[in-house]
Amino acid sequence: MEGRVELSPEAVQSAGIVVETAGPVQMKTVIELPGEVKLNADKVVHVVPRLSGVVTAVYKNQGDTVNHGEVIAVLDSRELAELKSAYIASIKRVELTRATFDRKERLWKEKISSEKDYLASRQALVEEEINLQTVKQKLLALGLSQTDLDTVSDKTDRSLTRYEVRALFDGMVIEKHISVGESVKEDADIFVLADLSNVWVEVTVYTKDLNVVKIGQTVTVKSEALGLKADGTLTYLGPLVGEQTRTARGRVVVQNTEGHWRPGLFVTVEIVQEEVTVSVAVPVDAIQTYRDWSVVFVQYGNLFEVRPLELGRNDGQWVEVLHGLSLGERYVAHNSFILKADLGKAGATHEH
Repeated sequence: MEGRVELSPEAVQSAGIVVETAGPVQMKTVIELPGEVKLNADKVVHVVPRLSGVVTAVYKNQGDTVNHGEVIAVLDSRELAELKSAYIASIKRVELTRATFDRKERLWKEKISSEKDYLASRQALVEEEINLQTVKQKLLALGLSQTDLDTVSDKTDRSLTRYEVRALFDGMVIEKHISVGESVKEDADIFVLADLSNVWVEVTVYTKDLNVVKIGQTVTVKSEALGLKADGTLTYLGPLVGEQTRTARGRVVVQNTEGHWRPGLFVTVEIVQEEVTVSVAVPVDAIQTYRDWSVVFVQYGNLFEVRPLELGRNDGQWVEVLHGLSLGERYVAHNSFILKADLGKAGATHEH
C-alpha cells in the first residue's frame, strides 16, 4: 500500500530508528539575540609601578598566568632607595629622641631639670614618631610588607633600590608594555591583568524585545563556530536606547573556568519568552515532507505509515501537532528520513 514501509524489528534497530509515544511536551518560545564575549571589567587591573625606575627583570609575558602576590617584574628605583633611607634614618632619630626623652623625664622627676625641658623632649619624640609613621605608610602603600620594613636596615645599598612589582590577583597577562633596561614612570601602564574565570557577554536587545528581556533571567549563550553552550544570568539591562542602532545593551555573566569563552567571540543569546505545555508535540527532525504534506511515520507493528499533520508552534526543538496524531500513538521520532528514502525507492520501482 502506498505511503507505508515495512521493516522488521532488527532492521529498525540496525537503522537507528527511534520510536516514541506521542504525548504532552513543555515547549519554549525563544528569542535569539546577538552578543559578544567581553572581559569582566570588574576583574581587569592596569598595573602601574607607583615608582619611577629602570626595569631590571621581567618574569611574565602576554598570555602567561599569574598568582596573587607573584613577582612579575623588578625595577631599580632611586626613589625607593631614598624612601628606605629616610625610613632607616627616621628609626634612628626616634631611638635617639626617645633616649633623650627618657633622660629628661628622669631628671625632671628628680627635680634636677625643668618641666620646660621635659615637655620639649616629649614634643620632639611625638614629632619624630609621626615622621616615622609617615615614611612607613608611604612604603606600605607601595606594596612593601611589614616583614620587608623590619629587615630594611639589614639591606645593602644595592638592595635598597630593588622594587618588586607583584600581581594583585590570580589571572592572566593580557597586555605587556615593559622590557628590561627600559626607564618607566610611576604611572606607566606596564601590565594589564584579567581574571578570566568568568566573562561578560554584551547582548544587543532590540526595541521590540525590551518587554520580554528582564534582569535576573537565565539565558543560554551559544557559539556555533566553537560548538559551545552555557547558561548565564542577565545582570544588567541598559536604560537607554541607541539613537542610531535603536537597541539597548544587556549583560550576561558566564562562568569560564575552562577558558573556552574568549573575549571577542561573537555568540547567540537565547532568552525564553514563554513556556507552555501542549497536548501533543514531536521533535523537529521527526517531520518529513511527503507530497507537499508535513508528515510523521506512525508505527503499526512492523508497518510505518505516513500520517499528514496540521502543525502549530515551533520552538526549534519541538513542533506542536494540532491534528493528525493522537495522544498515545507510536511514531518515529528520530531518523525518519530513512523511511522517507525507502518510500522514494518503492515509488521508483513501482513506476518502473
